[in-house]
Amino acid sequence: MEKQNENDGAKGIEEEPGVDPIILAAIASVALSWYQFYVRGNKKYGLFVGLWPPTLLAFSSALRINEISRKLDIEEPSLLDRLM
Repeated sequence: MEKQNENDGAKGIEEEPGVDPIILAAIASVALSWYQFYVRGNKKYGLFVGLWPPTLLAFSSALRINEISRKLDIEEPSLLDRLM
C-alpha cells in the first residue's frame, strides 16, 4: 500500500526541460579554472576556482532532493528525533 502511494506521488514529479543554470555555472568554472591554471599560469587561483564545481553541484543536488521530498510530502525526522 505504501509503495502505491509513493508511485502516485512520483507521477506528479516531472523533469524540467532545459539545462539547470547551476550545471552551466559548474562547466564555466571548470573552463575558467583550466584557463587560469594552464594559460595564465596562475595555479593557485586555478585550483581555487576548480573547487567550485563540486560545491555548486552538491547544492543543486540538495535543492532537488528537498523539492522532490516536498512534492511527495515525505516528512523527514528532525535532527533531534534522529539523535534520540
